[in-house]
Formats: sequence, structure tokens, C-alpha cells
Amino acid sequence: MPTTTPSTRPRPVAGTVALWALQVLLAVVFAVIAFPKAMGDPISVAPFELIGLGIPGMVVVGWLELAGAIALLVPRLCGLALLCQIPLMIGATALSAIVTPDLVAIPAVTLVLVCVAAWFRRHDTAALVRMVRR
Repeated sequence: MPTTTPSTRPRPVAGTVALWALQVLLAVVFAVIAFPKAMGDPISVAPFELIGLGIPGMVVVGWLELAGAIALLVPRLCGLALLCQIPLMIGATALSAIVTPDLVAIPAVTLVLVCVAAWFRRHDTAALVRMVRR
């Protein structure tokens, strides 16, 4: 019987499946919201104009969101991707509270889900950081 330390203790199968399901859902959400921004859709410009980022800022944010969506599906990168999505979603929630307060629940709930998934991936993220430091 292999010994494990608390940080390498295997996750229950049901928990692993649930976490991957949440990550796939988040990847789909990020891809759907990122694609119009990354392609420069004029409808998405208004919030970015309001904060002074304009079209270039919108396109950069769109590509970052798209990269994050893809990284959520890569086992080695998913923890780091979740961690990087947190400040992005904090900004999206704050911006939504200013521009479209009626829709602030959408980025806020997404932020909570990203934080939950990042918490459960914290050991994976720490392992990635240790691997990169070697």
C-alpha cells in the first residue's frame, strides 16, 4: 500500500469528476464570452471604452479569456488558469456593477465558481510551481 502525504492524498473519484465538470463548464463560459471580444465585436466595445481600454484592451482581454478557457482543459495548467481567472473575474464583476448592474450576478457567480475550483486545485497549482522552480 503506497503511503501518501496530506498534500498528495488522492481526491475521491466523484470529487474529481465534479471538479472537471465544473472546469469544462467554466471553459465553455469563458470561451463564449471571450470569442466576441477577441474578434473585435463592436457590441462588446462599450464597457471597455467606458474604462478607457477601447478596442485594443477588449481584444487583449478576449484573448486572455480564451487562453484561460483552453488552459482550464489542460490537466497540468488548470490550477494556474483558475488562479489567473480570479482577477479577471473581479474586474468583470466590478465593471458589470458599473455598466450593467442588472447583470452583475452573472460575473459574480462565475467569480465564486472560479474561486471554488481554484481552491480545490490549490495543491495542483503548488505542485506546478514546485516543478517550474526545479
